[in-house]
Amino acid sequence: MGSGLPLWDKLAESVLSPLGYDVLEASLKGGKSRVLLVRLERKDEAPITVSDLERANRALGAELDRLEALLPERYLLQVESPGADRPLFTARHFERFVGLKVRVRSTDGSFTGRVGPVRGDTVEFVLEKGEIRTLKLGTFKAQLAEWPDKPR
Repeated sequence: MGSGLPLWDKLAESVLSPLGYDVLEASLKGGKSRVLLVRLERKDEAPITVSDLERANRALGAELDRLEALLPERYLLQVESPGADRPLFTARHFERFVGLKVRVRSTDGSFTGRVGPVRGDTVEFVLEKGEIRTLKLGTFKAQLAEWPDKPR
């Protein structure tokens, strides 16, 4: 998180989850001009629309106005779909993107590979030349390195 506080994730999730959204990231970034960035996806896994973003922005903005003491004097609320640099966290995220290229950072180093089978809380990655790496969820960070032709 940009501010180091999981508070933004919890706050965004508490407002947006009842509206049918999953929060992928919520962080306060920047120096003098602060940006509260919230990336979300629909729980039904349909593509995010402009009206989804407007709805989420209005709901979250209203809650932030109510809690103004938590925020810096000036900030910009930015609600967006994750786009091409989409972070992947859960087994379901990896299941949706099996076969696509992802960038992975772990304690054993960084690599790019294709998402392979997901078994329980482990994900298999297929690297160049067929090398296979299996990692446990929560022990690494991953984001898409390519975008699917059709929404998944």
